[in-house]
Amino acid sequence: MRLKEVPGRFGVAKLAANAPIPEWADGPGFCSIVRADDELTIICRQDRIPDTVPSELGWSCFRSIGPVPFDAAGILASLISSISAAGIGVFVLCTFDGEHIMCPAENFPDVKALLEKDGHDFVLE
Repeated sequence: MRLKEVPGRFGVAKLAANAPIPEWADGPGFCSIVRADDELTIICRQDRIPDTVPSELGWSCFRSIGPVPFDAAGILASLISSISAAGIGVFVLCTFDGEHIMCPAENFPDVKALLEKDGHDFVLE
């Protein structure tokens, strides 16, 4: 797979399921908003998340360069298996055109090396 780093440091914030989408969630760069039955999860640049909001900060992100066919098998496994085997946690979001994979920022150089060893290419785009 061809991959690229998504610029910035990201946070994963948790709000109540019935909370309105806050203004701070929107802005430049990668952002994802997921409402589930029991929570509202917002992933965005960490500098936009207020200190009063429960969150996990310090994530780096990379993504596959798609589009990736919806019926393609094994794509996600090929991207996270070596990372998981190395004991590094990941947070995965899939979009229409590809996968966004987040890992702790301090582990990103190791993650990149693992993926390149597996035959994936990081490109500048």
